[in-house]
Amino acid sequence: MVRRSSPPAPTTVIFVRHGQTPTTGASLPGRTPGLHLAEAGQAQAEAAAARIAELPAVAAVYASPMERTRETAAPIARARKLRVRQAPGLNECDFGQWTGRKLADLRKLDAWQTVQRHPSGFRFPGGESFREMQTRALTATRELVAAHPGETIVAVSHADVIKAIVADATGTHLDLFQRIVISPCSITCVVYTTEGPLVTTVNSTAGTANPGLA
Repeated sequence: MVRRSSPPAPTTVIFVRHGQTPTTGASLPGRTPGLHLAEAGQAQAEAAAARIAELPAVAAVYASPMERTRETAAPIARARKLRVRQAPGLNECDFGQWTGRKLADLRKLDAWQTVQRHPSGFRFPGGESFREMQTRALTATRELVAAHPGETIVAVSHADVIKAIVADATGTHLDLFQRIVISPCSITCVVYTTEGPLVTTVNSTAGTANPGLA
């Protein structure tokens, strides 16, 4: 009799968006270096850490290379007595020439409607396309899942990145991913099984909510 090997146990990934920064809701910082959490964002990160500290076990804490994600991950890792590991594939989208521009100005551009209604066909001038960003993020997520079979891990990233991951997990076309809201320091949970991903929580902001900021 041939014995079948057991499939890998499900891996739970807790995606956390970074906390509020001085530019949240005002401009598109992208990968601009030196952007740190605002005081409110630091408080949000501590609140998220307190929530995650209540879980039975967390095997690892990952963050994109940006300062704001690493600062958000720091109290989470500290509460679990872990170190923050970098996950370059979960980095913010490369907004190219749009980096640093005010959202109020970008909303006046004809291209803004494409970003909202047909993002799968849009590439930021001098930067990434949404499809490239999603592919990169999904590849990084698969690598993390493969490295932590049967475990629970935390991945601190950015709004568009997490929205793209959730869209894939729910079978939602990328052109509809703007309908997903990922607020500062919100918690989103996806369980990855051999049968496919199971989305159990999206944009949970208990203890971290800051009304008016998306």
